[in-house]
Amino acid sequence: MEYRTLGRTGLRLSAYGLGGMMFGSWGNPDPDECTRMIDLALESGINFIDTADTYGSGESEEIIGRALLGRRDEVVLASMYSSMSKERLERGNSRLWILRGVEASLRRLQTDHIDLYQLHRPDPLTDIEETLTALDDLVHQGKIRYIGTSTYPAWELVEAYWVSERRGLARVVCEQTPYSIFAREPERDVFPVTQRYGIGVLVWSPLAGGWLTGKYQRGKPIPEDSRIARAATWGPKGAARYHLDRPGNQRKLDLLDKLAKVAEQAGLSLTHMAVAFTLVHPAVTTTILGPRTYEQLKDLLGGAMIHLDPDTLDAIDRIVSPGTIVERADRGWNPPWMARRSRRR
Repeated sequence: MEYRTLGRTGLRLSAYGLGGMMFGSWGNPDPDECTRMIDLALESGINFIDTADTYGSGESEEIIGRALLGRRDEVVLASMYSSMSKERLERGNSRLWILRGVEASLRRLQTDHIDLYQLHRPDPLTDIEETLTALDDLVHQGKIRYIGTSTYPAWELVEAYWVSERRGLARVVCEQTPYSIFAREPERDVFPVTQRYGIGVLVWSPLAGGWLTGKYQRGKPIPEDSRIARAATWGPKGAARYHLDRPGNQRKLDLLDKLAKVAEQAGLSLTHMAVAFTLVHPAVTTTILGPRTYEQLKDLLGGAMIHLDPDTLDAIDRIVSPGTIVERADRGWNPPWMARRSRRR
């Protein structure tokens, strides 16, 4: 396993991290299999585990907390804060909800500190100074060690950096961003900012929500346990996004045919090529793997030592240009306030 430094922290993380989004009712409700995945990850040299309070409505944190009992110090443990309730007032990145959120996560994780505590999404209604001051207090209390963000636009990373500098607060040390062959926008804006300000990058969705696994091909049935097959249970909006007849998805199928040929020429599976691609950019510290099953993780780890050669990278660039995104819906998040007319006109 390769290890890389997270920004300017001096903290060394494994190039692959284990993500817990699929632990619990969202993906794999079997805690024993989830624990086996954690065992396999640690045995393979992974020292970074990432979860969030909302994953499985807290189940993911609980599973990880139990699995790490007696070996908590073997990993850099990360979690993310976001609303855990449908209550109207429990929203946003205010001091009140952050302090409540971290205490709840500590209980579920059965630990006295979280190594990396991340803001799951930006909050346009809360002053960033309010948010950073609350996180700085948590750092000084020893409840969290480092501060991170997830799916933040480049300009908000810069704003957070300079507010921390001006106020002498603990600064954001990393950004967790969706990045894949299908979603290369971070190369254009987020990565230059993180490199300029010494911010580490954690990659999520390296397989573009399962598209880059090679499961989906024209003329072949959709696997029953795939994300697209399960999307029908996510309501009309979720099902519509993954419908293969959508123009955006038709374009993905066209690109997948071309990418599969590139992978074959390189002697790789499409999955291994796609994950290895995300680690090529010098801004990236760690790519987070989000397996649902033990066998999926085992396969992903089989490509841990793969390095793509220049010819393969050039071929990928010809199919999906650097700095572009195949479909806007794959950005991972669209600011909800953009739905307001006053934000557009």
